[in-house]
Amino acid sequence: MAFNTLSVAREAKTATVTLNRPDTRNAFNEETIAELTRAFRELGADDDLRAIVLAANGPAFCAGADLNWMKKMAGYTHAENHADALQLAEMLRTIYLCPKPVVAKVQGDCYAGGMGLVAACDIIVAVDEANFCLSEVKLGLIPATISPYVIKAMGENASRRYFLTAERFPAREALRIGFAHEVVASDALDAKVAEIVKALVNNSPNAVRQAKALVRDVVGQTVDDALLADTAERIAHIRASEQGREGVASFLEKRKPNWLTH
Repeated sequence: MAFNTLSVAREAKTATVTLNRPDTRNAFNEETIAELTRAFRELGADDDLRAIVLAANGPAFCAGADLNWMKKMAGYTHAENHADALQLAEMLRTIYLCPKPVVAKVQGDCYAGGMGLVAACDIIVAVDEANFCLSEVKLGLIPATISPYVIKAMGENASRRYFLTAERFPAREALRIGFAHEVVASDALDAKVAEIVKALVNNSPNAVRQAKALVRDVVGQTVDDALLADTAERIAHIRASEQGREGVASFLEKRKPNWLTH
C-alpha cells in the first residue's frame, strides 16, 4: 500500500495504520480521508490479519480538520459540502464496520473529528497527558458526522455536555465517562497496546469478528422474540462452524486450537 498521509506497517498478524502529518498535528483533509477509507477496506479484507492498530506520529494524535481544507470548504456550495461530509462519514463507517478489531493508540491530544476517528475504533488506549475536545461549536459548527460514534462511546449524557460546551477534558475524564478504555503513562503505551493486541490475536478470528458484529447489532435493541431468535441463531451457527468445533475440541482435549498454530 502506498500512501501520502499515512503509513501502514505489518508485524505478524497485526497491521498498524499511522497518521503521518505531524506538521499539521495530524489534521485530516480529503486525501487523508480517502486514504484511511482505502487502508481499512483493504486491511479488513486481508485474511492474514487479526487486528489493526490506529496510531499517529508526532506529539498530537489528531487535531481534527486541516485548516487549509477548512478554508477551501468555506467556499463550497451546499451540494459540495454535503458530498464532502459524506466522504468523511463513509471513512468513519468503514473503520466502524471493519471486520477486524481496531485499537486506537492515542499518544497525544485528540480534537474534534479526531475524536470521531477514535470513537469508530473498538478499543481506545490513551496516554494520561492526552486532552480531548469537541470544539466544533466554537467555530459555529456541530460534530454531526462523528456524532453516531462519539455518542455510542461516551453516552448521551456526557455528549450533551461536551458537544455544547466545547470544554477540553483530560484523558482521566475520558476514562471516567467511558470514552477511553485504558489510560496509561506515555512510557507504558506501547506495552499496553501490545497486551491488548495479543489478547485479540489469540482468540478465534471468526469468533472475534462475530462478537464485534454482535455488540454492534444488539446494542439498543428491545429484548423481544425477534432478538431472542436472532441471538439463538448466531450461537447455533457459530457452534457448528469450523472454528467453533475446533475451539471446543481443543479445550476438551487440553491442546491449543489450530488458529494458534497456523
